[in-house]
Amino acid sequence: MATDFYDTLGIARDASADDLQRAYRRLARRYHPDVNSDPGAEERFKEVSEAYQVLSDPEQRGRYDRFGGDFRRIAEDAGRPRRTSAAQGFPGIDIEDLLSGLFRGRGRVPGADQEAVLELSVEEAYRGGHRRLTLPNTDRRYDVMVPPGVVDGQRIRLAGQGGRGAGGAPAGDLYLVVRIRPHRRYRLSGRDIHLTLPVTPWEAALGTTVSVTTPGGEVKVRVTAGSSSGRRLRLRGEGMPNPRGAAGDLYAEVRVMVPKHLTRRERELFEELAAVSEFTPRRA
Repeated sequence: MATDFYDTLGIARDASADDLQRAYRRLARRYHPDVNSDPGAEERFKEVSEAYQVLSDPEQRGRYDRFGGDFRRIAEDAGRPRRTSAAQGFPGIDIEDLLSGLFRGRGRVPGADQEAVLELSVEEAYRGGHRRLTLPNTDRRYDVMVPPGVVDGQRIRLAGQGGRGAGGAPAGDLYLVVRIRPHRRYRLSGRDIHLTLPVTPWEAALGTTVSVTTPGGEVKVRVTAGSSSGRRLRLRGEGMPNPRGAAGDLYAEVRVMVPKHLTRRERELFEELAAVSEFTPRRA
């Protein structure tokens, strides 16, 4: 035998009858050809059904446990009754009940849930709003309401917009998985927004207040006197909004910038500063 029946059902060799039945129900729902049109699903369903048919019969299971793949060659005890189901010969399982009323003579098969990627810029994710979306390789168009403050990986559910059902059954749902595109200014960490704040040497030394552009507009950031590159300034609640709780924070990381080209007067002032300053950043 190419496959062990226990492996086929994904159960241990000492699995109880209840464990066996639960495993079969789960796999039968997944691979039944009436709900799964993937190539190979029908063959997989047959393998699962055969494994369950053998292991759910105590006599056959006992012979299988003793003799493995040779168990069919061992003569059965003719006097022992066999437990079989009237439908398809699967012991103890009613396929009608198993598939939860999906097929009850009418061929009603609910549509499958589907997923698609919804790409947004940081600004679009921050603001939210209506988006028009056309799925690749289809002509289906959707008017999507994006809630403000969505984060990367969040799923937006469009009820009844997934795969179409059969026999009058309801359609599945469509889940849009948010993917936020990289941004040249902002870096997201959950709902927190990180950005670089360039300042001049004198702003960093003396302190100042500067305007910073964020996805939500301009905010004022106070740069503390004596700030060096790498210092992080936190603005509470200025990150991505959260309709269900606290907004994220904005972190502005100071980066001291110097001019590439100095005017004559600027050079004189820097030389004067160098002559009088006792500051030595490399001092241990």
